[in-house]
Amino acid sequence: MASSSRNNKKYDVFVSFRGEDTRDNFTSHLYSALSRQNIQTFIDDQLNRGDEISESLVNAIEASAISVIVFSEGYASSRWCLDEVVKILKCKKEYAQIVIPIFYRVDPSDVRNQTGSFGDSFSKLEQRFKENSKKLLTWRKALKEAASLPESELINEAINHILKRLLDQVFRPNDNKNQLVGVESRVEEIESLLGVQSKDVYALGIWGIGGIGKTTVARATFDKISSDFEGSCFLENVREESKKPGGLACLRQKLLSNLLKDKNVSLDIGLNFRRLSRMKVLIVFDDVTCFSQLESIIGSLDWLTPVSRIIITTRNKQVLRNWGVRKIYEMEALEYHHALELFSRHAFKQNRPDVGYEKFSSKVMKYAQGVPLALKVLGCFLYEREKEVWESAINKLQRILHPSILEVLKLSYDSLDDEEKSIFLDVACFFQGEDVNLVMKFHNASGFYPEIGISVLVDKSLIAIGSYNKIRMHDLLQELGREIVRQESINPGNRSRLWHHEDIYEVLTYNTGTEKIEGICFDMSKVKELRLNPNTFTQMPKLIFLKFYSSSVNGENKCKISYLQDSGFAEVKYLHWYGYPLKSLPSNLGAEKLVLLEVPDSDIERLWDCVKHYSKLNQIIHAACNKLIAKTPNPTLMPSLNKLVILNLRGSKSLKSLPARIFNLEFLIKLDLSGCSKLKSLPEILSGNISWLLLRGTAIKELPSSIELLHRLGYLDLSDCKRLKCLPSSLCKLKSLGVLDLHGCSNLQRLPECLGQLSLPILLNLAKTNIERIPESIIELFVLGYLVLNYSERLQSLPKPPFLARGLDADHCPLQSFLGIVEDALRIQHMGHELAVRWKEIREKGDFSMDKGHIVLPGNEIPKWFKFQRVGSFITWEMPPDFFNNSIVQGIVFSAILAFSDRHVDCGRWFSFSFELKVKTTKDCGPHDTRLFQSRVNYVESDHLHLGYYLFCEEDFKGFWKCNCIPEAVQFNVFPPLECQCCGVKKCGIHLLHTRDSMNSM
Repeated sequence: MASSSRNNKKYDVFVSFRGEDTRDNFTSHLYSALSRQNIQTFIDDQLNRGDEISESLVNAIEASAISVIVFSEGYASSRWCLDEVVKILKCKKEYAQIVIPIFYRVDPSDVRNQTGSFGDSFSKLEQRFKENSKKLLTWRKALKEAASLPESELINEAINHILKRLLDQVFRPNDNKNQLVGVESRVEEIESLLGVQSKDVYALGIWGIGGIGKTTVARATFDKISSDFEGSCFLENVREESKKPGGLACLRQKLLSNLLKDKNVSLDIGLNFRRLSRMKVLIVFDDVTCFSQLESIIGSLDWLTPVSRIIITTRNKQVLRNWGVRKIYEMEALEYHHALELFSRHAFKQNRPDVGYEKFSSKVMKYAQGVPLALKVLGCFLYEREKEVWESAINKLQRILHPSILEVLKLSYDSLDDEEKSIFLDVACFFQGEDVNLVMKFHNASGFYPEIGISVLVDKSLIAIGSYNKIRMHDLLQELGREIVRQESINPGNRSRLWHHEDIYEVLTYNTGTEKIEGICFDMSKVKELRLNPNTFTQMPKLIFLKFYSSSVNGENKCKISYLQDSGFAEVKYLHWYGYPLKSLPSNLGAEKLVLLEVPDSDIERLWDCVKHYSKLNQIIHAACNKLIAKTPNPTLMPSLNKLVILNLRGSKSLKSLPARIFNLEFLIKLDLSGCSKLKSLPEILSGNISWLLLRGTAIKELPSSIELLHRLGYLDLSDCKRLKCLPSSLCKLKSLGVLDLHGCSNLQRLPECLGQLSLPILLNLAKTNIERIPESIIELFVLGYLVLNYSERLQSLPKPPFLARGLDADHCPLQSFLGIVEDALRIQHMGHELAVRWKEIREKGDFSMDKGHIVLPGNEIPKWFKFQRVGSFITWEMPPDFFNNSIVQGIVFSAILAFSDRHVDCGRWFSFSFELKVKTTKDCGPHDTRLFQSRVNYVESDHLHLGYYLFCEEDFKGFWKCNCIPEAVQFNVFPPLECQCCGVKKCGIHLLHTRDSMNSM
């Protein structure tokens, strides 16, 4: 509010001075300098003054954003000057006016204390007003307060100081408030990055997709910090400007002119850069697309001083690498609340949607995915339109990208070569969320060079490689790719790629496909039925990608056909057909070209008649058909399957044995034999690279001791192997094993004593087994990833601390065995020295994150040592303002009694259980709820105690400090919500972990 009122002032600066001392020297020079900078300044030109400060002067002070007080030797001899000081300080208090003192040939301490020559002047005035002690006291206080404010040096420094204060505290806060959303925190992060100490010129890259706000953040940062530099220049839109005739030369001229503050700068580059080498400068190169642009404009950073700073915004990360940029700030989409506010400002001219438009606005949020450009464009487009128009426009956006958004995003696409464009379109139409290795194999088979192609797409922020090696693409970029394909032809049959069910239905129903079609991705759940013509695919000789799938849980094949013409599949490299309706694959479908073959829930009896077809098969992911795997595969087939990566024989109920050399296949990494209920044994293993071995529901009685030779085995699923009685001790030599699932192995009574020799913290599932005890050697694991003991009713004991589990689920286990151990494990101040040392080792090694844990036990009482306890799911508390700043609080232990009732909740149902910390902030940092923990829980018929902990990490503390967070409550949630009072969280408790509780203090 104060910044808004300052921004509406008539004057930028009011100058208070003693005319006899400074009118014809310092003050006149100051006024001239301010005027040259176009700073509107009020200066009193009256030479004769009355006894009282004039009304016009009072009004001028009130109408100014900044007051500058020029203290000189004779300043205190003027009643008028001292009344001005009193008025100025009153405006500072009431209107947050900025006050800057300048001490001209006087010492600040003399002004504060009225001593020295300044004090002599005040003494003369004091004699005149000795009867008015109240007035004298007011002046003394005003002088002391004014002289204690941060001072400015003489003219040049004063001008810079005034300009900076005007920018920082008068104009920019109001501009940010009205125009910029979600920018302030990003500017602070960039400021922090730019503030690092560096022996060389420090360059920072701001990288992200088009329209994500790179320029906006760079400009806001530049405006905020440029006054701290001797020279600064923001070179906007380098990409476009460099395309113009002589564009790069003009950019260089602008750079030098701005930095040297010389419009007629010499063309002698060497001379100019030598001048720059003595200056502290800030340069922003905006929207750079290639290294040569920077090279042409500035040549090298060697010209600049180490205290100079460079910011480069780009869509291409390779540009930053080429320029030797050390730190890259990746621009991310706006958070939901900021996105909604930005959209609302353009669509409704306010900070939130109008009543009745909330659902429409939510749909726009989902579409725009936090991209500022899209939010602004769509907000302006929908402004003051009726609801019917909103609905129609939003539906249209699902098919057609808005032209203004398309224009900006397409710039990145246009910079790709033909091969990169093809990969981009394939990802947009077919491969979103697929494993990047599969995508590379597919394009390798097409004669591309996908390693460099995908690397370029990542560098240009067109795709990203997410968790589990999956390809991710922003929704707007996916729409861009699909719009580019749509523009190939108004007739879907003449497009290269088809993905929309309506287009595919039209092409296949009316048999209008052409040689243009290269790929089809069809969600069959979107149509009732589709009858195919036998020669449908003969008209698509370039078809290389065919995927008929069902997104429905109870999917079925909707494509009906009696037979297929042989021609049409010769070039196919990717074939997925859910519920494939025929007995055999097309005869001209060549295994030597296939990258993926997936025909789940089909009745195929044979793949090919000839073994030679297997010679170059790269990957069979799923061929789960009982008739095909009814008997042991032909041993002579094995050498021809040497390129096999994943073999899925799930559900082959007639399979009794495996070929002796199945584990020897060099590239086989996943073998799925789940549901092969007649498989009783595995062959001996000589070597192998298998990472995933799934044996769930088989009749296996024991594993071969040679399993230790599967050095890369990380996931072993033996769940529901009812005949399994024991495990070989050689299993403990598997150094890569991370998951051992023994759920439902009802005949399994003991585990290998050497289980602790496993290297990784594993997930160990012993639910519904007959295990009686956990080997003591498990202590050697340091910590289990997760231990599941549900319904292990014969289990008598657990190893005592220092045994640790990040998570433990013990539903329907004997309570007395666990509660004491669990309490000791969670209540860190009770941990012994040995456990503390182990915990410290784990965190220092970085082998496993111990930032959170969760345990479920039968019970209906919160342990007594929890300081904060309440009935229900909500706890409020009062904490000091420095709660997160004093480095004492390290984490939180939480507890909750969770109850279900079979009268209201379906048995077997899963729920999401979460614990949230609610904080209040003094800054606008987004939602005030911080979800610290979330886990999936299932229905249990009795009350259960949920115990868990969360240790704050460095990022948590940074976020808390940045927003000045103060905790005020905690909330426990169950989702979907339970409406009846007898279900859900009945009680809860909180215990704070302090530094003195932690292992580091031991």
